Amino acid sequence: MFSYQKRLQYPVNIKKKDLRMAKYIVTQYGGSNGELAAALRYMNQRMTMPDNKGKALLNDIATEELGHVEMLETMVYQLMKDATLEELKEAGLDAHYAEHAKALYPTDSNGVPFTATYFATTGDPLADLAEDMAAEQKARAVYENLIDLTDDPDVIGPLLWLRQREVVHYARFKELFEDYQKKLKNGANELPKGEMPLMKENLKGNFYPIGGDTLVEQLYMDNNFYR
Repeated sequence: MFSYQKRLQYPVNIKKKDLRMAKYIVTQYGGSNGELAAALRYMNQRMTMPDNKGKALLNDIATEELGHVEMLETMVYQLMKDATLEELKEAGLDAHYAEHAKALYPTDSNGVPFTATYFATTGDPLADLAEDMAAEQKARAVYENLIDLTDDPDVIGPLLWLRQREVVHYARFKELFEDYQKKLKNGANELPKGEMPLMKENLKGNFYPIGGDTLVEQLYMDNNFYR
């Protein structure tokens, strides 16, 4: 169950329309390296993580990625909301207008619609976490490319914040990957009996929540989480 707060994770207040940037930024909404793919990837992979630590981490990051989707939707909307039809045509967004007017729709920067083939689940914790680490690095790289394409501080601010969250997520996935690499034996998908972390052991500092008030600690302490 999710608790929704009626605010963005980082404020978005873009004052100047820029259809060119709207066309580029939408790729982090609906593209292969975007936030929607990340949220669905982690939401699915969490179910087959071998312990509550992994389940809680993927659940928390997936939830944050949904917040990033909301930020990107807001950015794209603000960048194009005041555009005329002629301006949309000049920016190459007439095909988008034909089907969606000025409504949002998840695509990449070339207009290719979102597809579930952008992410995978294997049931192998190490394979899935390796994909997750790569996904975070690719998203970081795309945000850096997007920052290079604008000089508007109202656009750069949220993009810089989103880029930094990719760095943090990569680090958390890497910690979990290395932990499982030590514990999972001979390609096993489950931790050996006796190595499942106990509730008190989970709170000794070997794991910490992402950014302030979060459900991670509560989920992490629940030994029946998704069991």
